[in-house]
Amino acid sequence: MNRANSQPPRGAPPKQGLYDPHFERDACGVGFVVNMKGERSHTIVRQALKVLVNLSHRGACGCEENTGDGAGLLMQLPHTFFARVAAENGFALPEPGRYGVGMLFLPKDAALRAEFEEKLAALIRAEGQTVLGWRTVPTDNSPIGQTAKASEPLMRQVFVGRNDAALVGADEMAFERKLYVIRKQAELAIRYGGHPQGEQFYVSSLSCRTVVYKGMLTPEQVSVYFPDLLAPDVEASIAVVHSRFSTNTFPSWERAHPNRYLIHNGEINTIRGNENWMYARQSILKSDLFGDDLPKVTQQIVDPDGADSARFDNVLEFLHLAGRSLPHAAMMMIPEPWANHETMSDEKKAFYEYHSTLMEPWDGPASIVFSDGTIVGAVLDRNGLRPSRYYVTKDGLVVMASEVGVLGDEISPEDVEYKARLQPGRMFLVDTQAGRIIDDQELKQTMANDHPYRQWLDENLLELDDLPAVDALAANEHA
Repeated sequence: MNRANSQPPRGAPPKQGLYDPHFERDACGVGFVVNMKGERSHTIVRQALKVLVNLSHRGACGCEENTGDGAGLLMQLPHTFFARVAAENGFALPEPGRYGVGMLFLPKDAALRAEFEEKLAALIRAEGQTVLGWRTVPTDNSPIGQTAKASEPLMRQVFVGRNDAALVGADEMAFERKLYVIRKQAELAIRYGGHPQGEQFYVSSLSCRTVVYKGMLTPEQVSVYFPDLLAPDVEASIAVVHSRFSTNTFPSWERAHPNRYLIHNGEINTIRGNENWMYARQSILKSDLFGDDLPKVTQQIVDPDGADSARFDNVLEFLHLAGRSLPHAAMMMIPEPWANHETMSDEKKAFYEYHSTLMEPWDGPASIVFSDGTIVGAVLDRNGLRPSRYYVTKDGLVVMASEVGVLGDEISPEDVEYKARLQPGRMFLVDTQAGRIIDDQELKQTMANDHPYRQWLDENLLELDDLPAVDALAANEHA
């Protein structure tokens, strides 16, 4: 899709003079709290909100101190909570994994909202899935400024029931892929389909694993604006938070973080080239996992009105749903400086060299935190200019953020097992299913050994020096 046909997010002006919404950048506060053993509790959510508030100075606000650049939280679906509120709204939910939840920004105009909801419901049904019910998310906008209120959407949740017969494949990600297909089609049909009010439709998340609560808020406003987050039965073992600083750009409700898989601190300085290469690849992509659904999503993998981190998230999401693990996709997009690395194993060098033929680096300065609701990880690009620090406690709590002390006195020194910081080019991963931290060396060496990358390179890579010599063409002679 041509960028010229896209619309800026609500609250952001159209391209004019020296301003272009495609140059949006982020420099922000990032953090997560995770119970390494996968034990869910409301304490994790509460602690994550505390981390968020303590990252307030990493975000920004406008001339109105109560209009923020954006803040939010990503967590696992709190099934007990959603089952309760679904019953209160007149419908029942199946077991976890058998339904997905969409977090939607919709227009406040009732007729327009009904039009958009019916289009989304029709797409859900066309993909063989079931609309279980709708819920208006309770919000309290009393603390937010007039600028944020002027573009405030109505928050709605849609609950989608799983129908295995209509899924492509039988792997554990089949339903998540189908929800992705539904979301991408809805975006193309509603947000980017030429509707004069299309920019008022936005999907924060649509997943059977995670849900995103975010908005054009300050960190302190998040738990007030979303009373859901204070409910005792909102439980998780992973919670990721973000406080946004819109670098020389305009904030909006949509551009608040978390994105659907990641939060980001820094800037992707190569974003225009990265985006253009993805547009160039869309017509030649193949995937057995997507099957006949692939053309439905490859028309526009990268949302044209997203900030740099949102576009990074778009590509990370696609690579993951196409069959790669999140750490694998992150290694592709943010590789270590491998070419002249004297101590790196040949297997890792082969991994990076192989993938360099498929994708160019997305270079920052960038610190990326990613999660699919089971794992949570972080990676720092090769420049190392966005350091992140983490604590691991003796009872299995892991806290990572842009700086130390984000939980205040909740972690006493004697409870700390160890603490460290993320190194340039290195990755840090907490796997709640395995119940442990997987360090950079183990993670990447395992990834590098998954396939015979060196053999594939030796057998298939064509070097320019290997091409046969040809006689020079004679220069044209002009009479």
